[in-house]
Amino acid sequence: MSINNQDDSTTELYDAVVIGAGFSGMYMLHSLRQKGFTVRVYEKGDGVGGAWYWSRYPGARCDSESHTYCYTFSEEIYKEWSWSSRYPEQPEILRYLNFVADKLQLREDIQFNTEVKSASYKKDKNRWQIHLNDERKVSAKYFITGVGCLSVNATNIPHFKGLDQFQGEWYHTGAWPHTKVDFTGKRVGVIGNGSSGIQSIPVIAQEAKQLISFQRTPQFAIPAKNHPYDADMVRQYKEKYSETRQKMHHSRAGYPWDNSERSALEDSADERRKVYEEAWENGGFKMSFTYNDLLINETANQTIGDFVRSKIRDKIQDPTVAKKLMPSYFFATKRLVLDTDYYETFNRENVTLVDVKEAPIQEITANSVRTANEEYEVDILVFATGYDGMTGPLLKIDIQGKGGLSLKEKWAEGASVRAYLGVATAGFPNMFMITGPQSPSVASNMPTSIEHHVEWISNCIEYLDKNDVETIEANEHAEEEWSKHCNDLFYRSLYSKTESWYTGANVEGKPPAFLIYLGGVGPYNKKITEIASKDYEGFTLKMTSNQINI
Repeated sequence: MSINNQDDSTTELYDAVVIGAGFSGMYMLHSLRQKGFTVRVYEKGDGVGGAWYWSRYPGARCDSESHTYCYTFSEEIYKEWSWSSRYPEQPEILRYLNFVADKLQLREDIQFNTEVKSASYKKDKNRWQIHLNDERKVSAKYFITGVGCLSVNATNIPHFKGLDQFQGEWYHTGAWPHTKVDFTGKRVGVIGNGSSGIQSIPVIAQEAKQLISFQRTPQFAIPAKNHPYDADMVRQYKEKYSETRQKMHHSRAGYPWDNSERSALEDSADERRKVYEEAWENGGFKMSFTYNDLLINETANQTIGDFVRSKIRDKIQDPTVAKKLMPSYFFATKRLVLDTDYYETFNRENVTLVDVKEAPIQEITANSVRTANEEYEVDILVFATGYDGMTGPLLKIDIQGKGGLSLKEKWAEGASVRAYLGVATAGFPNMFMITGPQSPSVASNMPTSIEHHVEWISNCIEYLDKNDVETIEANEHAEEEWSKHCNDLFYRSLYSKTESWYTGANVEGKPPAFLIYLGGVGPYNKKITEIASKDYEGFTLKMTSNQINI
């Protein structure tokens, strides 16, 4: 292990440098420190939290249940913190992450208000040189990205003609001001209706004089059925810590519930409706797990899609508006969203729905949004247009591996994006990605997947240190085989029938690629554990004087 010191050129030396102080970076720091490694985390914001530091838009709330959307590696932390409701709001999640940072004394090894501009592998030293935005450089044996799949550095703002001449205020939900935005008496245009749009529209509509929702594609939204936790509920989930953690880490999506073993087509129409009604009334993502074939069988998927469309129809007073809000694609093949009064908001007199697939936005003027059919005057614009997901946060950094090959060059085409196990990529020794492309990532409960990756990376680095291994690098063949496996799972699923931000369809000009492993969180963790037990099968391990191909 190296010592935290400086070389002759005043370059700070660490065992590992980590980018990002969200869920990933914080746990990575703690885990490596526990094993005796020197670690430095660099964070763009002036506090911990990652996406939850930046996403402060009205209505921002987690859509995983609070007692599962948290760290489970520490029973003490799990039981010391008490959540206030089923689905916590952004401020509470940020308070939780600050609580963990204080509890584990993480801030002493995090440098805030700092961006990593570039990172390059130096073969002669078997180290990574990292350049920061303050012109300083640091060196680390291991370079670890905890930038997340969705990052403030990769917010997606469509290239609308005239945006630069808009005289009102405009904001992106993923980079929201830290002070309140006052919508009182304002005409507000919200462009986009994914997760942040569905959460913010009902809240903004209560305050604004007028809200215009510019919708390109309608979404399937399931009731959240949020409620406060009373003392008895808090006691119960804390008592079930061990059982909950066990289920989360062995489940398909990282949640503590058992997956159905039945096909939707085994039940009669009446029986299915009872199942869907019960799930609808209970609220939450469990609805998409009511049967085991909803994402692989078109007929099965149609049954739940029709059910949800009927619910949307029942909520909307105007049949024309209801029709525009009903998706035509397969249920849950775009990111499923939880809803609190979203559909009902379109019954308000001050809310207008504009279908921009039917009449695209042509221009933003000084005080309006002009579509192919009409011009809408607005004082404030809210871009709820998501992110350049999965690869965007990584490619915003100039990362160069062996021979000066940049990650951007290697991943120039969507089909060329390959990452062995979603944690490493050939040509980039000693670089690890937490929840990188081709891992379960956004198709799972993120804290569960983050814990799997952090623990695997931490154990790997400890193994390398104990066995005097200089570098570890994914083999090209193993990387290609893993990529084929991921693609096979994708094409066997109904995800392959729908364009979404999962495939990069939300970003103009982005090469299409589906970069999520669909085999399930539990099976994935079993696979990466097995690979580690075989001395990191699929990786090349290089000692000081020789090399091992496994």
